[in-house]
Amino acid sequence: MSPASTNSHAELKTIYKEAGQDHVFTFVDALPENEKAAFVEQLATLDPVRVNRIFKKATTTPPIDPATSKIEPLPNAQFDTTIAADPAKCKLWYETGMKAICANSVAVILLAGGQGTRLGFDKPKGCYDVGLPSHKSLFQIQGERITKLQAIAEKINGDGKRVVIPWFVMVSGPTRKDTEEFFQQHKFFGLAKENVIFFEQGTLPAMDKDGKVFLEKKGSLALSPDGNGGIYRALRSPLSPNTQETPLSKMVSYGIQHIHLYCVDNILVKVADPTFIGYCMTKNADCGAKVVRKEMPDEPVGVICRRNGAFGVVEYSEIPTAMTELRSPDGTLVYRAGNIANHYYSLSFLNHISTESFESQLPYHVAHKKIPHVTLPAGESVKPTQPNGIKLELFVFDVFPFTTKLAVLEVDRKSEFSPLKNKKGTGADCEETCRADILRVCKQWAKEAGVVVPEGKEVEFSPSVTYGGEGLEAWKGKSVKGHISA
Repeated sequence: MSPASTNSHAELKTIYKEAGQDHVFTFVDALPENEKAAFVEQLATLDPVRVNRIFKKATTTPPIDPATSKIEPLPNAQFDTTIAADPAKCKLWYETGMKAICANSVAVILLAGGQGTRLGFDKPKGCYDVGLPSHKSLFQIQGERITKLQAIAEKINGDGKRVVIPWFVMVSGPTRKDTEEFFQQHKFFGLAKENVIFFEQGTLPAMDKDGKVFLEKKGSLALSPDGNGGIYRALRSPLSPNTQETPLSKMVSYGIQHIHLYCVDNILVKVADPTFIGYCMTKNADCGAKVVRKEMPDEPVGVICRRNGAFGVVEYSEIPTAMTELRSPDGTLVYRAGNIANHYYSLSFLNHISTESFESQLPYHVAHKKIPHVTLPAGESVKPTQPNGIKLELFVFDVFPFTTKLAVLEVDRKSEFSPLKNKKGTGADCEETCRADILRVCKQWAKEAGVVVPEGKEVEFSPSVTYGGEGLEAWKGKSVKGHISA
């Protein structure tokens, strides 16, 4: 019997005792009834046997030894670039992807479980406003891009048929309430409410060096999200306690065949990018990755390549210096495919990697952390100043070694990748850089379309006007500034 199948205090305690984790019940009988009920409900959502299995695998599996790893570049057949590419080839990719969108076979997954703590922001990161003339949040910019792409596809179809790109938004426990309220307040950014599907990533408890689960409070486990790689388990979990419907089964009901996944913090992300989707389709890929070009050998970014015969993301520090400096005849680095957590999946591949049996093959990563907790049996609250325990998480790219049909597409960093990670004023991957990057892209679109932006002025084109620089003919020869909307 799994804990989730019962709310019985006695049955739960037996399950936890058999797993060697019954210390979590130390203070249960002394809790007020309402706190006891809430704690028992929390315990019922956790499978201590699975937790023990994950802990054992994560702490006993030897790390990959870079010295004995065979690292190879990506095969030419599975790598291409949009930078200075043949326009005819890019056109083919775009039209292939648009055909799938027009056929209602494309869905989007947004990884939005992160809070804005590092930004000094107390809401989900997607709610952040980087100070654009429109003051739109990351969520709004991305939602409006989907709305625009649907409109473009409907115009291509020309038959009045409605095009839907369902948006699957993966939240975490701490971000779910605020995220759902934000979407409701902004009327789902022009999208139909029923086509925005929220689902929650899993959690794992923090543990001590012996694998014992920490209590954050007397009536609460020390839990944290299971990493962005928790997406694969979350996709097969019920959307709510009252239904057996899962994100994957929901995709099947929509008739989805192709999925684009991305992280919320990239303000330049091309959501449901037809070119990327089309590229992966022409390669008959079951999994794809969009990458940006690594320019300098010592740039601290993981690169996608082959290690010991399998695809994967290898940290720059794991590649010998002589290899990081290798250059192709055109002067670009051989190992240059910088990972940005921007992926394509076929539905069949997602179904395969989201099975419970497959999960046991994925590597859990150990992070040594300072874990606030209550001591046993005294029950004193402790806030350690040094790491005293571990948290375990999965990475979304951990599935790469399990595919032979990986397609990697390099895109221009300046036009497609500007992440929001750091506090305002830090000078890198922060509010100011994101704001500057999106306004620079908009100004470039204006220049290419013959639209005049006065010297020293800014222009922000709403996604309702253009998805990627197209459709600006109405402003050709005109002077524009500020926020331009339809």
